Parts: sequence; C-alpha cells; structure tokens
Amino acid sequence: MSKISKFFKGGGSAASKSRGGPSPQEALARLRETEEMLSKKQEYLETRIERELATARQYGTKNKRAALQALKRKKRYEKQLSQIDGTLSTIEFQREALENSHTNTEVLKNMGYAAQAMKKVHQNMDLNKIDDLMQDITEQQDVAQEISDAISNRARFSDEFDEDELMAELEELEQEELNKGMRDMRLPSVPSTSLPSRPGKLLTCYSTFLRIKAISTRKRAEDEDEMKKLAAWAS
Repeated sequence: MSKISKFFKGGGSAASKSRGGPSPQEALARLRETEEMLSKKQEYLETRIERELATARQYGTKNKRAALQALKRKKRYEKQLSQIDGTLSTIEFQREALENSHTNTEVLKNMGYAAQAMKKVHQNMDLNKIDDLMQDITEQQDVAQEISDAISNRARFSDEFDEDELMAELEELEQEELNKGMRDMRLPSVPSTSLPSRPGKLLTCYSTFLRIKAISTRKRAEDEDEMKKLAAWAS
C-alpha cells in the first residue's frame, strides 16, 4: 500500500477517528496545507529548471556530456512540475467542492432551524380565529370610513326650509319697515304766520326739510341692508 493510500485510509488525528472522520473544517485545513506545500515545491522546481538551463548553456559543445545531463535533469524537473500542476488542480477542485458542500450543509441546517421556529409559532395560531380577526378589522375599517365621510360632509341646514316662503316673508318685513319709516317721517307744518319777506329765511326752512328727508332716506337704506344680511344668513 502506498503512502498516499495510507494517508487517506488510515491517516488523521486520533480525535478525528474517534468522531468517525474529519470535520469539513479539518479537511479544508489539510487541503490548504497541501496546496501550500505543493506551491513551494513548484517554486523549487522552477528554480532548478532555470539552473539546469544555465548549466547546459555554460558547457555547450565544450562538454557535451555535462550539458546533456543538465538537460535531462531539466526534463525530469519539468515532468514533476507538470504533475504538481495537475495535482494542484485536483486539490483545488476538491477544496471548492468541499467548501460548497459545507456551505450548503450550513444553509440547510439554518433553514431547518427557521422551519422549526415557524412551526412553533404557528402552533399557537388558529386559522378560524385569524379569519374572524381579519373580518372584524375589515368591518371596523368600513365603519371608520363611514364616520370620516359623515364628518367631512358639510351640514345643509337650508334644505329644511322652503326658499320661496322665506323670500315672501322677507318682502313682508321690508314692506312693514318701509311703512313704518313713512309714518315716522314728519313733514314740517305750514307756518301760520306769513312767509318771510326775505328769501334767506325761506331757504333756511327748505334746507331743514331736506335734512329731515335725507335722515329718513338713510334710515330706510340701513334697514334694507339689515334685512338683506338677515336673508343671506337664513339662506
């Protein structure tokens, strides 16, 4: 049995054997160590190849035997270097596959934990109660929407009264105020004495009459404005 077979078949620490095989972390560590060892071997072989080429150039035709021996050694080193390249490719592939397997294992493990947690949470849930709860929530949302619509709509007090009746009542009030104003307006009585001979006194009497008439007209206008405001408020 070769040393490599013994290594993979019986190698490894006692702790790994007691557990029935190495863990993924241990295997990955071993593979990285092997990659590092082979990389160093590659550097050594590349240095030897360059050295043998220099030796062959040095002897050349002067010492063909020594030059040929150097070239033979170079060929052997190149063959070993090629084998190491293939081995490194195989180890790299194996390491990547192991890393992916380890990652998938961890992912599945965590997904299993999450599934168990979800199962535990759902054990305390009743689908019938959830349906009832969602139905209650929907109903309360509808009620809240109806309340919001009712609050946002402007109150319409004018719809309770007949506008034609209100206008007729307003005209009656205006007519009463007009009649009252006419009754309250008193024209100056005709003087019993003879008219003044001078025009100045006559003009003074006429001016007094105009002021009284203007006061009456202004009072009537104010009353009409008050009635219009009242009508506007009622509508």
